[in-house]
Amino acid sequence: MTEQMNRRTLLNTAVAVAGTAALAPLLSACGNGGGQGSGGASTKKGLKAVLPAYVPDSSVKPDIPSVAGGTDIATDPGFLTYPAARPRTVDSVPGKGGSYTAVTPLWGTIPSPGNSFYQAMNKALGLDLTIKPADGNNYLTIIPTMTSAKKLPDWIQLPAWWNSGFNTGGLAGTQLADLTPYLAGDKIKKYPNLAAIPSGAWQAGAWGNKIYGIPSYSSSAVVSGTTFYRRDILETKGVTADHVKSADDLFALGKELTDAKRGVWAFDDVWTYLFPFWGVPNKWKVENGKLVNKYEMPEFLEALDWHYKLAKAGYVHPDALAGQDAAGATRFYAGKVLISGGGTGAWNLSDQQSGAAADKNYRRGAVNIFAADGSSKPSLFLGNSTGTISYLNRRLKKDQIEELLAVADYLAAPYGSAEYTMVNYGVEGVHHTMVKGVPTFTDAGKKYVQPQTYSFLASCPQVISNPGADQVTKDFAAWQAANVEYLYKPVFWNMNISLPATLATADAAQSVEDTIKDCCHGKQKVSDVQDAISAWKSSGDRLRQWLTSNVLEKYGTGQ
Repeated sequence: MTEQMNRRTLLNTAVAVAGTAALAPLLSACGNGGGQGSGGASTKKGLKAVLPAYVPDSSVKPDIPSVAGGTDIATDPGFLTYPAARPRTVDSVPGKGGSYTAVTPLWGTIPSPGNSFYQAMNKALGLDLTIKPADGNNYLTIIPTMTSAKKLPDWIQLPAWWNSGFNTGGLAGTQLADLTPYLAGDKIKKYPNLAAIPSGAWQAGAWGNKIYGIPSYSSSAVVSGTTFYRRDILETKGVTADHVKSADDLFALGKELTDAKRGVWAFDDVWTYLFPFWGVPNKWKVENGKLVNKYEMPEFLEALDWHYKLAKAGYVHPDALAGQDAAGATRFYAGKVLISGGGTGAWNLSDQQSGAAADKNYRRGAVNIFAADGSSKPSLFLGNSTGTISYLNRRLKKDQIEELLAVADYLAAPYGSAEYTMVNYGVEGVHHTMVKGVPTFTDAGKKYVQPQTYSFLASCPQVISNPGADQVTKDFAAWQAANVEYLYKPVFWNMNISLPATLATADAAQSVEDTIKDCCHGKQKVSDVQDAISAWKSSGDRLRQWLTSNVLEKYGTGQ
C-alpha cells in the first residue's frame, strides 16, 4: 500500500499526548501572563456578536457527504479518492513580502532549517516565514520560558489541552493579538477558507468575548473515543455494531468471547470511553439550575460497579488489568483482546496496515452508542471542536496581522485543493509523486514535509480519508452517521475557563481518578472510590461554587 498522509493520522501522536482532553472544557489557570489579560469565559451574547460567520466550502465535493445532527453538530465528510481536479481556492499569492517567525510542536525528527519544502512554501505564500518546530514532548516547558521573557514568535501554536500550563487566558490581550476586528461576523468573508471553519472551533479560541485563536483540525463531531471491536472476528460470530443494546448485552458478550485457555479475552480497558453510556457527563451537568458533578451521580457508581465486576469475572486481559496500556494495540491486532476502548483517531489507514500485518482479515469496528439500561435514549457528549489553536503576537501591526491572516487562509484551504496539496505534500516531483491518484511522498517529502508544521498554524476542518483503504473510510463514516443523532453539547462546551491555580488540583481530581482506575482493574472496590470522592468533596464543593459564581451565573452553560 502506498505511503501517504491522511488528515486523521496527522495528530495521532499529539492526541496521545493530550490524552482525554476532549473530556474537559478548555481550562487555563489564572496568572499574571505578563499583565492583566482578557482571558476567561465568554458570554453567549458576547460570543454571538464576535463569532466569525460560517460559510461552508463547496469547491471540493466529498464522496460521502456530511450528515447533520443537532445544532453545530455534523459528521466529517468522507473522501474515497484524492480529488483529481485539485482546484485553486486562493486567487493570488497571499503574502506581501513580510518576514516572520513561527513555532509549532512536533512529535518526531525536526527538519533542517531552510530546507527545500520551507523554501517552496515561502515562495507559494509570498513571504519569509521561518518555521521553528519545537519538541512536542517538552513543549509544555519550552513555551512558558518564552512567555515569561515576553519573547513569543510572531505566530505560535498553543494546544488547548495545555492552556493551564501556558496560562493562555493570561496571555490573551497581553502577548496574544486580538483578532476580533479582522474576523468577527462577516469580516471573515475576506478569508473564505477561514470562513469555512465551523463556529464551534472559533469559540474554542475565544477569550473574554474576543477572538484570539486560529483553529486547526476542527470537527463538528468530536468525541473523545469509543468502544472498538474486531469486526472481522465478531461478525463470524454474528455480532454487529448494533448487536449490543445494553450493558448487560456487553457483559454477556464478555463471557461468550473470553477463552483464557486459548489466550483470548473479550476486553482490554474500556472505562474511559464507555462510562458515558450510563448517562454520565464528562464532568458536570446542570439539574434545577445547579451544577452536579459526575462523581455525585448514582449512574456513575453503577458504571463503576459494572467495570469492577467485568474485571473480577475474568473477561479483561491480565496485561490490561496490570496497566500495560502501551501494548494494547498489539493485543488488539493479535486477536488477544476483541473489544477495546480508544480514541477515534485510531480508525485510519495506518491502523489498517498494522492490523493487516498481524491478520490479513483485520477490520476495525465500533459498537453503536447505547444506553446502559437498554431503554433510555442513548447519548454521548461532544468534545471540544478543536484543541489545536494558533495565535498571533500582539506586537504585530495591523498590516502584518492582515498578511498573516491571508496566509492562514491559504493554509486552511479545503482537502484536496491545490493549496492543501502543497501544504501537506509539498511540490509534485520533488516532495511527492502521484501514485494511482494518491500523493505519495518521495524521500525528500518524508524528510521535510511529513513532519507536520504548517497545518498546526491553520488547517481546514477534518475529513475522513484513507486512500488505498476505502473500507476504513466507509466504516468510520457509517459509524459517525449512525450515531450523530445521539451527540449533545456538554456543560461548558468549547468554553475557555480561567480557573484559579488553587482549584486546578480539585478539577483534575487525580486521587479519585487513580482509585477509579484501580477499581476498573479489580484492585480496589467501588466503596474505595466512594471514600476517595468523600475526601475530594470539600475541594470539589469549592470548585463547584467558583464555577457557579464565576462561570454558570455570568456566562451560562455554553450549550
